[in-house]
Amino acid sequence: MDKAQTSDSVTPQARAHADTGTLGKAITVLDIVASAEEPMRFTEILDRCDQPRGTLHRQLSNLVEEGLLTLNRDHSYSLGLRLLKFAAKAWAGNKFRTIAEPHLRTLHEQTGETVHLSVLRGTEMIYLDKVESRQAVRMYSQIGNASPVFCTGVGKAAMSALNDEALETLIGQIAFRRFTEHTIVTAQDLKAEIADIRATGNAYDREEHEIGIRCVAAPVYSADRSFVAGLSVTGPAYRVSMEALQSWAGLVREAANAIMDDMAPRLGPRT
Repeated sequence: MDKAQTSDSVTPQARAHADTGTLGKAITVLDIVASAEEPMRFTEILDRCDQPRGTLHRQLSNLVEEGLLTLNRDHSYSLGLRLLKFAAKAWAGNKFRTIAEPHLRTLHEQTGETVHLSVLRGTEMIYLDKVESRQAVRMYSQIGNASPVFCTGVGKAAMSALNDEALETLIGQIAFRRFTEHTIVTAQDLKAEIADIRATGNAYDREEHEIGIRCVAAPVYSADRSFVAGLSVTGPAYRVSMEALQSWAGLVREAANAIMDDMAPRLGPRT
């Protein structure tokens, strides 16, 4: 398959790191493998990374040698165990997560449903922490995973905290995609929803990313908006009605504000 045929499959990460040299190319490969639901073969990675075959082969060999990737018996690639050490260190030492954790647990105790804390990274939200529901049916989400910013409660909440210029820039970078019949797929509709979120202080996921999943969220941010995150309560639609989410909206805002109050001594007061 030639490059013209594969250009549409090149990932945003690959484009972002295209001009950052050897390290950027290596990070691109790690991003691609990390984003895949299953181990990837060489040709699958090649189709998505926009690198010459020889360059990619060297990158993969180096990453395997360093323990950052694992070459499996079926010649597929998966993340290496060395990354677990990095992730564990980053997670344990993350001051924001440590500050937020007691407030996540309080919110969980108040609602009984799954509470997520996510941070904005590009056009995605990265799950930083999670307190699982007490119910039998739970959410399939993992710390470190990413979700689209435009169709998740935490994503829209985080976007509402950006200034107008930053919001306009971010929306311009989004590759809108319809996940469900409820997904917002135009910049105009997304801007209108962000305006509503700014007015109320809460964002909702009305089965926009995944059918059967709803959430209510609120933004968490630093004074200069250089750090933006989202806090949410999430549950299955059959158990969590929109009325229930609306009844929790104030609790989510209170928890988000409490996190920001605790952040202030380290990150400066809110404006």
